[in-house]
Amino acid sequence: MLGEDDTSLEAVLKRDRAIVIAGLIGITALAWLYMVHEARAMANTGVCQCMGMKMSGPDVQGWSVSRLIPLFLMWAEMMVAMMLPSAASMILIFACVNRNRRAQEHPFVPTGIFLLGYLAVWTAFSALAAVAQWALHATALLSPMMVSTSPILGGLLLIAAGFFQWTPLKNACLTHCRSPLSFLMTDWREGKPGAFVMGLKHGAYCTGCCWFLMALLFVAGVMNMWWVAIIAVFVLVEKAAPNGLLLGRLAGLLLTVWGAWLIGGALV
Repeated sequence: MLGEDDTSLEAVLKRDRAIVIAGLIGITALAWLYMVHEARAMANTGVCQCMGMKMSGPDVQGWSVSRLIPLFLMWAEMMVAMMLPSAASMILIFACVNRNRRAQEHPFVPTGIFLLGYLAVWTAFSALAAVAQWALHATALLSPMMVSTSPILGGLLLIAAGFFQWTPLKNACLTHCRSPLSFLMTDWREGKPGAFVMGLKHGAYCTGCCWFLMALLFVAGVMNMWWVAIIAVFVLVEKAAPNGLLLGRLAGLLLTVWGAWLIGGALV
């Protein structure tokens, strides 16, 4: 009987893992497909369908405050597409630990509760990013195509992001993101509220690790899909690769040099 129970538990764990993986892939793929659709529509017609506003030609009147809502939705969708793959290992380990605890007669909590907590933090970040984009556009520092109009601004963002890669805050947040099992073992909370709080905490660390990298979207274009993909892949590699910490610091040096080159070119 004990052997049969072990086999049954193993089958449940495998099925649960497959369901979580399929869900993460599905959500991420939908977010990316919709972003690509929006980028193509903007390139072909000069109109961003997600915001219903013209993106080509002069826009001397700026955007009204009502544009903040579609800007926020655009950023929220983008954060799901970019950040969910890098959080997949934490989410999968949470699901596995949760299933094992259920087998020990602990209360079961859907993995989606943890995911909601994680996405809630990035949703808040999306709201701040939308306000920042709206303000940059209002001061003509961002073009209607969502690209920085100032090499100085772009250079400063790159240099700041490069320096941030070497800060203790970056190191602490990245170390947390690279150690999902350690986080779950030391910060486990029971019940649905506990899972949501755990998701919030992990999301806060993840945002602390990557928020400056997200600001680099203003350098080459918020809807530049190649640039978005490069940043998303870098975030994933930085968190998952064996030498991710070293890679992040090397990238910091490159960003600093790139930023200095942009500023130098603008001042010459």
